[in-house]
Amino acid sequence: MPDTAMWTNASHETGLLLPEVSESGHGTRRVVLFGPPGSGKTTAAGVLGRQSGLPVLRLAPGPQDARVACAGLLELALALPALPAARELTAALAETAGRSGSPDDAGRALRLRRLTAALLREAPPMTLVVDNAQWLDHASAAVLGWALRLTPDLLVIAAERAWRPGAAGHWCGEDTYAVPVPPLTAPQLVALLSPYGLAPREVTRVHAHSGGNPALALALADAPWPLVDREDESEPALPPTARRLVGEWLGEVPAQVRELLTFAALDDRPDLELLGRLAGPAAEALLAQAEAAGLLDIGRADGSVRFTASAIGTELATRLPGDARRLLHARLAEASPDSVRRDRHTVLAADGADPRSAHRAARAAVRARQRGDHALAAELSLLAAQRTSHDHGELLTERALTAVRDAAHYGDLPRARAAARLVLGHDTTPDQRVDALIALIDASGQHLYSADELFAGALRAAAGRPDLTAQLLIRQSVWANVNEGDPHRACALAGRATALAETAGDMATTAMALTMQARFQRVLGHLDAGTTLSRALSLPRAASIPVNGTPQHLAARHALFDDQPDEARTTLLPLLVEAERTGDAEATVDILRSLAEAELRAGRCTRALDHAHRAQALTDGTALSAAPACYTSALVEGAARRTDLALAHARRGVDTARREDNKVFLSRNLFALGHLLLATGHPKEALEALEEVRALERFQQVRDPSILRWHPELAETLIALGRLDQAQSLLDDTRRTATDLGRDTVLPPLERSQALLDAARGHYDTAARRLNDAADRLRHLPLERGRTLLALSHTERRGRRRASARAAAQSAADLFTAHQAHPWAETAAHTLRRLEAVPTGGDAHPRLTSAEQRCAELAAAGASNRDIATTLTVSVKTVEATLTRVYRKLGLHSRFQLAHTVTPARE
Repeated sequence: MPDTAMWTNASHETGLLLPEVSESGHGTRRVVLFGPPGSGKTTAAGVLGRQSGLPVLRLAPGPQDARVACAGLLELALALPALPAARELTAALAETAGRSGSPDDAGRALRLRRLTAALLREAPPMTLVVDNAQWLDHASAAVLGWALRLTPDLLVIAAERAWRPGAAGHWCGEDTYAVPVPPLTAPQLVALLSPYGLAPREVTRVHAHSGGNPALALALADAPWPLVDREDESEPALPPTARRLVGEWLGEVPAQVRELLTFAALDDRPDLELLGRLAGPAAEALLAQAEAAGLLDIGRADGSVRFTASAIGTELATRLPGDARRLLHARLAEASPDSVRRDRHTVLAADGADPRSAHRAARAAVRARQRGDHALAAELSLLAAQRTSHDHGELLTERALTAVRDAAHYGDLPRARAAARLVLGHDTTPDQRVDALIALIDASGQHLYSADELFAGALRAAAGRPDLTAQLLIRQSVWANVNEGDPHRACALAGRATALAETAGDMATTAMALTMQARFQRVLGHLDAGTTLSRALSLPRAASIPVNGTPQHLAARHALFDDQPDEARTTLLPLLVEAERTGDAEATVDILRSLAEAELRAGRCTRALDHAHRAQALTDGTALSAAPACYTSALVEGAARRTDLALAHARRGVDTARREDNKVFLSRNLFALGHLLLATGHPKEALEALEEVRALERFQQVRDPSILRWHPELAETLIALGRLDQAQSLLDDTRRTATDLGRDTVLPPLERSQALLDAARGHYDTAARRLNDAADRLRHLPLERGRTLLALSHTERRGRRRASARAAAQSAADLFTAHQAHPWAETAAHTLRRLEAVPTGGDAHPRLTSAEQRCAELAAAGASNRDIATTLTVSVKTVEATLTRVYRKLGLHSRFQLAHTVTPARE
C-alpha cells in the first residue's frame, strides 16, 4: 500500500472510526496515536499496522517496566531472536545489568545505540507498533530515538496514553505525526453496544455519560445502572468498573482541580464566570490543568464549560457525603450571578424537610419556565414536589402534576416518572391521576414500555368520565398507528374519542380527536379526510392542545402532501413560535421538521438545512426518539449538502426505529436510505431498502401515495436493474390509486419514472415528451424539476441527441446551483462533463455553452429577459450577463442580429 494511503479515515471490523490524518501527515513513517485510557488506541494502532501490508512487531511495556532501564530494548531484542544483532544486543544488555554504573554511561550507551540500529537494519520489512508508549522506559526511548534516525524507512506506530501530545519532541523522531484517537460517534456507539440489547434512550444516555470513550461506554453498559427517577434527588452512582476508570482520570490532577471540578458538577450549567468567582485568581490555572487532563472543555463560545464525559461530573457529585454536598451548594448559591440558579442551589443546600425550600423551588420553576429554561424548570418543579410535606396533599399533588408536565414538555422521562409516582402514590382525584398518566405517556414517546398495562390502568382511572376516556383513546390511537402499524384500529379509536368528547362537550379534546381521525383517514385513503379536518379546524383553538397535535399542524402536513410548500410554511411559522414559547420539545421538533421539508420542497435549501439542524440538535439534547429527526436530516442533507452525512442519518434512523418498533419512521428512514443509495449509484442496495418500504406500507395499510413518495423511487430502481415489467406494474397500480384519490401531485414524478421506462425500451421520443411535460408541471418544485431535467438529459443522450441532452443538463445544473442543492448540482455537472460538446468543422461561430445557447435561442424567439429568467429559473441579472457574453462571442450588437444568427427556440 502506498504511504499516502496508509493513514486514512476508515472503519474496521469493530465498527470504530480510525484516527484521521490530514494532508500534511500523509506519507509520514512515524505516527503517535494519543488519547485517554480506554479510547481505543490499541485497536486503532493494530488495525493501522495491519493496513501497512507488512508484518507487525508489537512492543507493549507495562507500568512496572517504566522504572526498569532498557526493558523496552530487551523486549525488542527478544522479539527477533533469530537475528544475530538481536542476540548481540541481548548479551550487551545482560552485561549492562551485571555491572555497576548506569546504562547512560557514554561507552555503554554508544554500544547499545549501535547494536539497536544494527538490529533495526537487519530486521525484515515490518511495522513496529509500540503500545502503551507512555510506559517505555527513558533509557530505551533515548536509544530507540537515536536508532530510528538511522532507519527512516521503518514504519513506526506508537499508542500513548495522553490527552494531548507533549510540547517536547517525541522519541519517534522530529517528523512524528501526532494523531488524536477520536471519541465514538453516536452511530458507532450503537454498533459497539449492539450485543447488550439496550433501549435507544439508554444508548443515548451511555453516549452522553461516556463522552464516546469505548471503555467507559462498555463499563456503563455492562452493569445495571438505574435511571434518575428515584424518590431522592441524587443521581445514582456509576457502576464499579466505570467508577474505577473515571477515578484514574481524576487521579491525574491535583486536589484543588478536583474541588473546582466538583463545583462544576453540582451546577446545572457551569461557566467560566461562576468558577472564577469560586476559585479566584487561581481559577485560570486550575481550569487549564483540567483541560490539559482532558476532563473539561472550556473553549466554548458562550463561556460555558462542560465535562468531556458527563460521568466525570456524576462521579464527583456522588462521592460527596450529603453534608459536604449541601455546603458546596451553599457556596454556589453565594457565587451564582443568576437568581434562578441561586434559588436552585439554596434549595439543594437546605434540609429536605424545610417547607420554605419547596416554596422557593416552586417560585424558581415559574421563573425558569417564563424565560424558556425548560430543563431547569423540570428539575425545580420536581424538587418543589419532592420537598412538599405529605400533610399538604392538595399542594403536593398540584406541584407533582406541574412537575410531570414540565418534564413531559422537555422529554425528561425519568423526572416525569418520579413526579407521576408522587401523584399516583397519594389520595388523588380521577382527573389528577389521569392527568399524570397522560403527561407520562406524552413524555414517554417511543420509550413507552408495558403500554397495554399503562393504558388499561389509565382507562380504569377514567371510568365513567367520557372526557378523560377520550383523551386516553387519542394517545392509544397514536400508539396503535406508530407501534402496531394498524391505522384502521387507530382510526376507530380516534372516532370513539371524538364521540365521547362531543358527548362530554369538551371542544378541545374533540378537536384533537378529529385531527387524529383525519390523519388516519388520509393514510387509509378515505375521501372524507378533508371534511373531518375541516370540522376540527372550525372548532375554537384550545391552548391545552399540544402544538403538533393541532388541526393547523395537520393542515400544514396535508399541504405538504399536496405539493403546496408555501402554504404549509405560512401555517407552520406561527406554530413554531408557539411551540418554542411553551417549551414542548417534541412539538418544536415536529414543527421544525415540517418546516424543513416545506423549505426543501420549495427549493430553499439553506433554510431547510437550518431547520433540520435545529430539529436534530434539540432531539439529541433530549430523550426524544432520534428516528423522526434523522429522517428529515437525511432528506435535507442529501439534497442540500453532503450525501455521506445524509446516509449516516438515514442509517441511524433505521436502527433507532427498528429498536423502538416504530413502523412509521422505519418506513420513512428506509425510504430516505433507498433514495440516497439510488442517487449515489447503488441500485441493488437501494432495492433492498425500498422493497422493505413497500412491505411495511402494505402491512400498515397505507393507501394514499402522496404521503411517502417511495413509488417512483422504487420504479426507477427496478428500471436501473432491468426489471422493466415489475416497474410498469408498480407505476400502473400507483397511477390508478392516485387518480382514484384525486392525488394529481403524485403524477409528474410517476411520469418521470414512466419516461425512463420508455427510454429503456427504446422509445426516446415518447420519453422526451413525457419528461418535458412533467418538467413544466413541476415549475413550483425546483428540485423535482431539476431531477426531471436530468432524466431528460439522460434520455436525450441515449437517443443520440447530444445538443438537447446538454441543454437539459445545463438547465438542471443552473437550477440546482441557484437553489444551493449541492449534491444534485455536482451530479448535473458530472453529466455535463460527459456531454462535452465537440465543435463541427462546418460551424464558423465560436462555440456557446449550453446555457448561452439556450438563452440565445429564447432571445432570438422574442422572449424578454424576464421571460427568459422565468423559463430557465434564474435571475434577470444572470440572463443579462449571459446575453452579453453571447453578443461578444458572436460579434453582434442587437437582438435583431441575434434573431438572424441563432435558430429561435420553438415553443
